[in-house]
Amino acid sequence: MPLDRRQFLTETGRLAAGTSLGLAALASQPPDAAAAPGSAGPKSAANDKIACAAIGVGGRGQFLMDCAARHRDTIVTCVCDVNQQNLDRAARKLGKMQGKEPARVRDFRRVLEDKSIDAVIVATPHHWHCLITVPALDAGKHVYVEKPASHVFREGRLLLAAARRSRRILQHGTQMRSSEVTAAAGKVLADGILGQIKMSKAWGVEPRGSHPQPVPDEPAPDWLDWDRWLGPAPKRPYNRNRFRRWNSYREYGNGEIGGDGIHDIDMARWGLGVNTHPIRITAHGSRIHVKGKSDFPDNMIVAYQYAEDKVLIYENRNIAPYKMHGWDNGNIFYGTKGYMVFSRRGYFQTYLGAKEEKGPGMRGGAGNQEHVWDFLDCVRSGKPPKADAENAHLSCGLVHLGEAAYRTGRVLHFDPKTETVRNDEEANALLTKTYRAPYQFKET
Repeated sequence: MPLDRRQFLTETGRLAAGTSLGLAALASQPPDAAAAPGSAGPKSAANDKIACAAIGVGGRGQFLMDCAARHRDTIVTCVCDVNQQNLDRAARKLGKMQGKEPARVRDFRRVLEDKSIDAVIVATPHHWHCLITVPALDAGKHVYVEKPASHVFREGRLLLAAARRSRRILQHGTQMRSSEVTAAAGKVLADGILGQIKMSKAWGVEPRGSHPQPVPDEPAPDWLDWDRWLGPAPKRPYNRNRFRRWNSYREYGNGEIGGDGIHDIDMARWGLGVNTHPIRITAHGSRIHVKGKSDFPDNMIVAYQYAEDKVLIYENRNIAPYKMHGWDNGNIFYGTKGYMVFSRRGYFQTYLGAKEEKGPGMRGGAGNQEHVWDFLDCVRSGKPPKADAENAHLSCGLVHLGEAAYRTGRVLHFDPKTETVRNDEEANALLTKTYRAPYQFKET
């Protein structure tokens, strides 16, 4: 059963004190001997490159591993996936890029056991992010984890605790943090020409097609380890809709707000300048356009109130092709003297005073490769990354609190210190989840 409020508080307290977590139950199972990566060998004294592994090498994972392989100081020595087709494609691609194919592994524990590997990139479905990242940090690996870093709120606290006790670099995959546009916009916000930023709005209005119609369950293909793909989620027969459109199911993903909206929510919190959790959350959502199986709404509005008398608003409506202020994804930062329109597509423009005269603005990149390179540079230098564990928890927390408010249909009064909803056991239960054995966290 999910943790009740008292259990949640007790466990959070233990984690803050430095309780070590890992996949102890999984460790009792023998790793897949046939999938052993072998030794990547000692790092060359001549170039001393960072040895990196990619765990989860579908489309996004392959893009990230490519970025790592292009870094002057890094070599990708291992790729890992439960999907043999992904594994083979990724290995062949890296072989062409680096002159030698990396090791192919189907069990991520073998990656963590390999002491020659310095850093890992985690780009699996959401429900695996934390269960790989925490033991990776505890194994001494630096971690780049795709967004959202946590599948439920409680996991964000586990990630933050692991990053602190391991003293390893954790970079969250909100790549706009590393964009030249964000750096320039940050200077404008700091200059004060917009006055005090009191409200921010994040939006996503990309049109989405319908979800697939239900199809019957069938045997899993022989190239896929379906049980390991399911991992901590409930045992289910293989179904290609679940596999291909996993972000439409709460057991594996976080819907629009967590799959794409987290980027804009992260920037909204950055522009608003808040470094704590909100105290009051309200949400509304429904299904008015997208047909087919999905556990999530196709339109949603969430309002977050902070103790500093600041407000953050998130909205998505994936029902039409038109944009807001010219952008399908973006933000507005509302100040007392002006406002800024900002998009993670690589743009910002300010408008000043009652006449909304144009002020500073810019077009530029979206920070994709720069974000991976920032992670690797920090692995080498020890400097904090652009999107560290604390920022990951604070931004992903908005995703999870927004969903809890939507699911309960109530105003949530949140205590940032205890990280619990006051007087609402149903909402608190939504901040955690049950993990299927043997894919569980266990104190060690």
